Amino acid sequence: MSGAAATRETRAAVLARIREDTSFVLATHENPDGDALGSLIAMQGLLTALGKDSAMFISPADLPLPREYRYFPLEGLIGEPPADIAGRTVVFLDCGNIDRNSAGVLRDGAHLLNIDHHHDNTGFGTLNHVQGEASCTAEIVWDLMHGLGVAPTPPIAEALYIGLVTDTGRFMYENTGPRAHRMAAELIEAGVEVPVIYRRLYEDMPTGKLALLALALAQLQRYDEGELTLAALSAADFEQAGAEESYAEGIIDQLRALQGTKVAVLVRELSSGERKGQRKVSLRATDDDVDVSIVARAQGGGGHRRAAGFSTQLGLAELVSFLRSAIAEQLHPHPDGQRAATAA
Repeated sequence: MSGAAATRETRAAVLARIREDTSFVLATHENPDGDALGSLIAMQGLLTALGKDSAMFISPADLPLPREYRYFPLEGLIGEPPADIAGRTVVFLDCGNIDRNSAGVLRDGAHLLNIDHHHDNTGFGTLNHVQGEASCTAEIVWDLMHGLGVAPTPPIAEALYIGLVTDTGRFMYENTGPRAHRMAAELIEAGVEVPVIYRRLYEDMPTGKLALLALALAQLQRYDEGELTLAALSAADFEQAGAEESYAEGIIDQLRALQGTKVAVLVRELSSGERKGQRKVSLRATDDDVDVSIVARAQGGGGHRRAAGFSTQLGLAELVSFLRSAIAEQLHPHPDGQRAATAA
């Protein structure tokens, strides 16, 4: 069966499951971003429109949400598996790997629908509707919305648009195609107010976020003729800036834009929750010369070819050494598969 035929078959099976089943619980990945939350909220709206009993799961460790997403409607939110989980269909949205996710506590559902666009998705569902060519998971939910015959209410349209605009980098990333623009046009016609969304997401910046960006840029390091551009933020940096952990969002885009960069990396020390003291590592590639998802998977993470991440307990020096070697293996492969990173 061709890839397109398999996708159509899986899509039909997912639509049938949604139509036939009566109770659901929805989940997304830990530290949810715009696409994760937009897909979650939109799917909740679709199921509500269909008269289904549905709840949304977000781990208490992931609350409060980043400032720019706190206006999302979260009625019916739960922080632990419902007592009747064995009778519910669980819909995982934008989750590449359930084993590295707080949503893994929901694996005992009657059916597991895995709806995602990460090319390295592990296929953990009883149904896996994974479209690596989609610009975002919200695009897949938008397509399912059409298949279900549900009209996009303003809240559904807004949630889908936020998923789309954030995961395409405001329509500037390589995953932006004609379909993404057609989707945006339809959602705007459904009531999305683009200037309002833009201001919520990208303006009205708190002072602490700007102060954190200044600290990150002041500590910027370049390695291997600039191929790797890296900034590391400690827990003390966040305290000095008066910044929440979520304020680090967007800093890596500044690093990625620096001339000559092949891979941009933002390292930040986590200061709360179960992972306190660990480092969260975000990676962005500027082109297809480096697949950063391969780098991330080597440390138990994952993501896309040009955007990936992982968490680690490595010290900063050891982490930098790993990153330089992993990037060099792709950019400058040696016959023996090894290349020592050059001096900074």
